[in-house]
Amino acid sequence: MIRHTVLFKFKPGFPPADKQAWVAGLNNMAGKIPGMLSLSHGADVLGTERSFDYAIVADFETVEDIAVYNTHPLHEPLKAYSFPNSQQILSVDFHLGDTPAATTKTTQS
Repeated sequence: MIRHTVLFKFKPGFPPADKQAWVAGLNNMAGKIPGMLSLSHGADVLGTERSFDYAIVADFETVEDIAVYNTHPLHEPLKAYSFPNSQQILSVDFHLGDTPAATTKTTQS
């Protein structure tokens, strides 16, 4: 299983109606894209200096399923909201279960 994680740092002035349409589009994707096993997303709650504004986490069966998602008709229109309204977008895709769980407690840095 592959976990796809995307972080968004929005530009000031992301129109609220556009942001609502973007979130509605995210909600609409759940359960409708082949190979997407789960989808969760939400706004940052801490608001620290290093925080990003929004995160998307989705699980897929295979890397090929992420390619299907990236060009899916439910996903494509959301790019028209996120790309022009973001200062920065970061992503990471990784296999779940490939690394041992952390055994030490970490602090926020």
